[in-house]
Amino acid sequence: EQSFSVPRPFQFRLTAAGAAALACMSGTTLAQPAPLDPQQQPLPQAPLVKGQRPRSNPNVLPPAATKLDSGLQRLAAPATLALPTKPEQVRIVSMRPLSLKEVENLAEVNNPNLKAIASQVDQSQSNLRVQLATWYPTLAITANGFPNYTGGQQAANDINTLTAFDGTPTFTNRWNMTSTLVARWEVINPRRIPQVSQARDQFEKAKNQYLIALRELRLQASQAYFKLQLADEKVRIGQQSVGASMISLRDAKARLQAGVATRLEVLQAETQFGRDEELLSVSLRDQSINRRDLARLLNLPQNITPTAKEPLRIIGVWTPSLQESIIAAFTFREELDNILLDVSASNSQANSSLASVQPFMTLVNSLLTTRYTGNQSVLGGLDLPGTVGYAVENSIGLNFNWSLFDGGAARAQYRQYKQKAEENAFNFSKTRDELRLQVEQSFYRLITSNRNILTTSKEVLTAREGLRLARLRFQAGVTTQREVVEQQRDLTQAEIRYADAMSGYNNFLAELRRRTGLDLVAQCRGPALSAIKPALTDTETVPVPPSALFPACAVAPQATSRSNPGSSG
Repeated sequence: EQSFSVPRPFQFRLTAAGAAALACMSGTTLAQPAPLDPQQQPLPQAPLVKGQRPRSNPNVLPPAATKLDSGLQRLAAPATLALPTKPEQVRIVSMRPLSLKEVENLAEVNNPNLKAIASQVDQSQSNLRVQLATWYPTLAITANGFPNYTGGQQAANDINTLTAFDGTPTFTNRWNMTSTLVARWEVINPRRIPQVSQARDQFEKAKNQYLIALRELRLQASQAYFKLQLADEKVRIGQQSVGASMISLRDAKARLQAGVATRLEVLQAETQFGRDEELLSVSLRDQSINRRDLARLLNLPQNITPTAKEPLRIIGVWTPSLQESIIAAFTFREELDNILLDVSASNSQANSSLASVQPFMTLVNSLLTTRYTGNQSVLGGLDLPGTVGYAVENSIGLNFNWSLFDGGAARAQYRQYKQKAEENAFNFSKTRDELRLQVEQSFYRLITSNRNILTTSKEVLTAREGLRLARLRFQAGVTTQREVVEQQRDLTQAEIRYADAMSGYNNFLAELRRRTGLDLVAQCRGPALSAIKPALTDTETVPVPPSALFPACAVAPQATSRSNPGSSG
């Protein structure tokens, strides 16, 4: 017997690299399996989480200050309608250093926009009281002729008779007083409940708007203070750069006089000195603008300019995760509550529009009183003492009103407000996604700023050491002035980027506090500083002399003529 072995079926396995090579040879692409999307779980509905008509909760953030702290009393806001009319009234006479805490206190007490929104809350509350008053009866009194005097005479002859006119008139001499007391109560008013509900929603929305404005004001105050700190830091960097440029220019001129340097090195040092002066000028401009911007936000007196008492430093570390920050924004942000209130208000308006074709019933009670004294239509010649009397009349009844047909206007208006409620529901979805994007943007930018602080701090240290070595090499005569200028420019730019990274980090940290409603910031520990003041470097001890400010029309032609030496006048 012979046995035969059956060969196994040929198996062909195509790897990823082989598939790519086969696709390149054939000119076609192989179909890749589509990634499987995760199965979506049903999310809770906002009306079930927050309620159909969410109430404003002022306890979600610390309340606004109502009075200035001790030491800030002289920084109270000027009168609301105050308007300076003389130059000395707006001339700055005081530079007031402020800390971040003092800035927040001044903003909450002095800011006029926050006061205006608080007034809107009071207006909404008054409007709610107006609508609640429709549940109560009204009472009105009317007095016509209180008192009223009637006097005169009358004579008449009947034309149907042939008798002659006897010439005896009648006289009237009478005082009377009449008053009416009307009580009215709307027993059935289909428009009353929807209007009260709408007014209540508007009141809750106004309170939420106040909380939103308070959060935004605190964010604006923090960011304005951080911008001022950044401007102060750039002024310091500019002054230090100008001092370093003055040293380089001095050394270059000394070497030129000694015959060991060229005119080119002096020109390079002068060019760098001009760049640093420009940097300092721009930084001083930004510092002045940021100071006045902070004064505007704090509504300070017209003759006071604030300054930053605290230097630029990191204020803390954000402790919640990204997911916790997003959920906190969905929970504490009043913007979502306001949209739910808009949906409720639109539904109330829809119900109110149907009231015009529903029955109304009003209970009315009227009390009429009259008192009189004197004579009326008495024959002449009769001396009567007159009559005195009074009358009292009371009537009560029900008034009924029902519009049976209006051409479909009420039903059409009802559909309009229902469609408005549906639009607000779509706006809820849009706002929810925007809130999440805002939190994610601030979170990712905060992480980037954190990394930038690490990299720029190393860059500052290396650039500072490079400038020191370049100066030593220049003084030893083994390098040129250009290397010193480049190292100095690198150090200046590194310090500016480091300051920008720290200021941006604080800004994004403040944004996360505003956009999540959380205040979970771990404070940074202060650096351990020595009690002995460190010695200043040679660039920090060089005074920067003030330079005269010439008119631009006088300086521009000089630069133009120097840039075109071949041109003739």
